[in-house]
Amino acid sequence: MTALGWLRAVAVLPLMAACEQRQEAKAPPSPRPVRTVTVGPPSAAQADIFPGTIEAKDAVDLGFRIGGRLAERLVDVGSRVKTGQVLARLDAEIEQNELRAAGARLAAAESAERQATEQFGRTSQLTARGIVSQAEFEAAEQAMKGARSQREVAAARLRIAENVVGFTVLKADADGVVTSVGAEPGEVVAAGRPVLRLARRDGRDAVIDVPGPALDAVTPDSLVTVRLPAGASAPVRGRVREISPEADPVTRLFRVRIGLADPPEDMRMGTPVQVSITPAEAIGVSLPPSALVREGSAVAVLVLDVPTQTVRRRPVELGASGPGSIVVARGLSAGDVVVTAGASTLGDGQAVRFAGGPR
Repeated sequence: MTALGWLRAVAVLPLMAACEQRQEAKAPPSPRPVRTVTVGPPSAAQADIFPGTIEAKDAVDLGFRIGGRLAERLVDVGSRVKTGQVLARLDAEIEQNELRAAGARLAAAESAERQATEQFGRTSQLTARGIVSQAEFEAAEQAMKGARSQREVAAARLRIAENVVGFTVLKADADGVVTSVGAEPGEVVAAGRPVLRLARRDGRDAVIDVPGPALDAVTPDSLVTVRLPAGASAPVRGRVREISPEADPVTRLFRVRIGLADPPEDMRMGTPVQVSITPAEAIGVSLPPSALVREGSAVAVLVLDVPTQTVRRRPVELGASGPGSIVVARGLSAGDVVVTAGASTLGDGQAVRFAGGPR
């Protein structure tokens, strides 16, 4: 080989090495090994069924803030009332007399204040001319201030008397239905004694009594369905919103209140219903904690796209979970293949291979 040929060969070698490096850089990363689990259909767990009744979400006992003789009650059980509607009145003769007396005291105090103010003005002029002593000037000033204070006291007592007269009228604080009455006209009622019970119309609950052994399955994540025994309307979804921390001393049952989502009109207060409760574990997908991928407050899992052998991130909502497993309440369907090992090291769209095949 000539010298020129050797030079050409030496010049070609770096170019070939650079091409090989570019080809190695462009080569895709090898698929990562993962373990997976296939989501099965929801289990047909047996739901617990409890008898219950429909009650108002909020019911309050209404009474007067002062005692007195009940003069009239304008509503009865079953009456529908509006906010601000007058429900009952006390005999307000004594309170009205006190209001008139307070008004008269205020008028007298205002007159005395005007007189003291005018006297102070005259005394000021005479003091400036040297006719009245400084002591008399200070006495007139103190008299004016005292009269002003008496007028302020009388005005405050008038406002108190007006409030007391207002306390003789019982008004509805919200729209609702009267469910019971606790006093009749002519009775003398004490301050705070319930005169009416008002069920507010801002929501209805299904109320059930649950024995202690079945209370573990009753959680806010449980699937709750409420229906009328006769089946007059479609079942209504509910949510457990309140569980009594203490059992009834007689029945030894725990009171559970279930909020209803848009109940029909025939689910009136006092109507008997049947409540079925399915535990949260039966309506969700149980996965190991290693399947979760967290970014701040967001939670997701990696779902395998079987034809392309790549993973995709999918947001999920968690249900009631234990220390050794988590329950996905929403976000997964039957047949989804979820990565259970190695999820935290994978990116969206990354290729994977099975470590032992899908399960």
